Amino acid sequence: MTDRTGQCLCGAVKFKATNMADTFSTCYCDACQRWAGGPYNGVSVPTENLEYEGHAHIGVIKTTDFAERAFCKECGSGLWWRLTRGQYVGKTSVPVGLLDDRSGLVLSDEMYSDYKDHTNVRPEGVAQMTSAEAEAVVATFTDGDTK
Repeated sequence: MTDRTGQCLCGAVKFKATNMADTFSTCYCDACQRWAGGPYNGVSVPTENLEYEGHAHIGVIKTTDFAERAFCKECGSGLWWRLTRGQYVGKTSVPVGLLDDRSGLVLSDEMYSDYKDHTNVRPEGVAQMTSAEAEAVVATFTDGDTK
């Protein structure tokens, strides 16, 4: 278990998590893929161990009869997925990409793996760019400003 911090894309919502799991899950269900724009990678933490700043910027929607999802009202970043009933109430899943430091996290399981399709597999030979190479491309259509 590790203490971690994180924030949404614009920084309007920040959080601190204590005793967060050192493992994460990937979910391929239709709801998660539509919400995350692809497989959802989430790390679990007891809900009472999450402290948020920027509450006025948090929107919450009930997405099923047993769960809710939260998002930043400013930038749209997904903030959490949380069960609202059943045996696992009291746990919150936070998107891995929001964490300031993802070191030490290990994939523990994949859910709805039968929903996995060809877009979730990286074949050999796929072109890759480093951050410097990608920023050079971005600079060609942003007048040099990559932020």
